[in-house]
Amino acid sequence: MTDERNSGDESGTSTEGVAKGVDRRTLLKSSGALVGGLALAGCSGDGGDGGGTDGGDGSDGGGGQSDGSDGTTAGGGGETTNIAIVSSPAGFDDNAFNDLALQGLQTAAEEYDIEINQVEETEQAQYQTTQANLAQSGDYALIVLVSYNHTEALQQNAQDYPDQNWMLINDHVEQPNVAGYTWANHQMSYLAGVLAGTMTTQELSHEGSSTDPGTPQIGFVGGVDGSLINAFERAYVAGAEWVNSDVSVNVGYIGNYTDTSTAADIASSQYDDGADIVYHAAAAAGRGVFQAAQDNGRFAVGVDADQSQTLPDFQDVILGSAVKYINEGTYEVAAAVAEGNFQSVSGPNTLGLEDEAVDCVIGQAFEGQLPDAVSQNLAEAKQGIISGDITVPCTASGCN
Repeated sequence: MTDERNSGDESGTSTEGVAKGVDRRTLLKSSGALVGGLALAGCSGDGGDGGGTDGGDGSDGGGGQSDGSDGTTAGGGGETTNIAIVSSPAGFDDNAFNDLALQGLQTAAEEYDIEINQVEETEQAQYQTTQANLAQSGDYALIVLVSYNHTEALQQNAQDYPDQNWMLINDHVEQPNVAGYTWANHQMSYLAGVLAGTMTTQELSHEGSSTDPGTPQIGFVGGVDGSLINAFERAYVAGAEWVNSDVSVNVGYIGNYTDTSTAADIASSQYDDGADIVYHAAAAAGRGVFQAAQDNGRFAVGVDADQSQTLPDFQDVILGSAVKYINEGTYEVAAAVAEGNFQSVSGPNTLGLEDEAVDCVIGQAFEGQLPDAVSQNLAEAKQGIISGDITVPCTASGCN
């Protein structure tokens, strides 16, 4: 395994939630249209430019104010439920993690009287203040924090503001006012490895891109080299090796989740070295991997959302995506708060394949076009993971 790693501060993705009675494939496909249109749609009456407030100090900026309500009464009382969502360091418009979290709230707002205040804050050092300012306002029935980068700040703020309900994505804080949601990133990444490990041994040619089945080799590009993204990497490698023990996996890390140029450089190096397919766990920076796949006539695997839907310009190279239904998790918590039933979702929530909360889906340009071995291997791997016959490295929260 070739290893290319750049240092960087920690940040990432992970969490699980399932909205009852919602068709997951339909939600996943609809999220493509919604995520792609966020810049047009907006969500807090400010034109939807990726930050519904000034974002710098976490103040409301007018986007989520109600008529003096403290934000704790919702649903049946006829009052508007105000919800704030604070981005991860990758920011909104990432066509993946942050946008899916926002989409779940927007879906809930279609069914309940909910106003959303979208706060883009990409500096982790500001999270303590941003969270506190939102909580101090007393305007929000729920504050959604995207990514475990918020954990340290929330450990203090959850205690300082015990009447404020929080949702933390990718981690949990042991306080009764916190709903922690973590998705089984390792399970979906294992399936991504099964997909890549299968296709590197299969002959495929599509719109100028092709595989070289004579040399089974794939790649991985991660955002930050830390426990969480290491789980994506190790599970991906294990899934590929489950298909073919002789597969070679090149590994590289960017050091952040926004640098598309470095992502493209790392992926291009892996393609030059012989990789047929590269899987990324790099949030917004992953676009660079897809660009490199197009430039080098190879293929890639997306993450979090069905990125053949959310990034249609790259659908010709996106074989599939390891997905987690973050939108269902934020929908579930928002609906519970709107119904005055936050306790039904509070505490740690970890969801995976058994809950149909993660998956690996085939890209829209390749549905029905890949060899039968792909669907067969994916189905067998899913069943093996659920039954316990397959042990996936690491856990939903990372590699410790």
